[in-house]
Amino acid sequence: MGLKQIDFGTPEYEQMVQLRDEMLRKPLGLSFNDEELMEEKNEILIASYDDDEMLGCCILRPLDNETVRLRQMAVKDELQRKGIGASIISFAENLARDKGYRFIIMHARDTAIGFYEKFGYQIKGDEFTEVNIPHHIMEKELI
Repeated sequence: MGLKQIDFGTPEYEQMVQLRDEMLRKPLGLSFNDEELMEEKNEILIASYDDDEMLGCCILRPLDNETVRLRQMAVKDELQRKGIGASIISFAENLARDKGYRFIIMHARDTAIGFYEKFGYQIKGDEFTEVNIPHHIMEKELI
């Protein structure tokens, strides 16, 4: 398995959109629109691969000079609990740190809170609803 940063608009990016659509949007009866996808043009796109097959992905959205927001984290259903998500988180944190960021925040689905807590993320604030399901803001300082 390998991890890498990919470029917007490439065939790899199209694979990423398809994976996120299957894992994160379709189960909620949602889909991406062109405006949403265009916002990703200046974001840090990360993918995990086995040969040419994308196993998982996430996006880092710079918010300011110190903070990025981890978003759209997805791992194929049949590959979950095999360390792929952990590898993606570690890679994303290292990449953010290398780019000079001090904090990662996210809007974590309540079903994923336990996963992120294992990596030192902490809940900040009250539950809120996003894409029709419960979420919490989580944060971690990169040391």
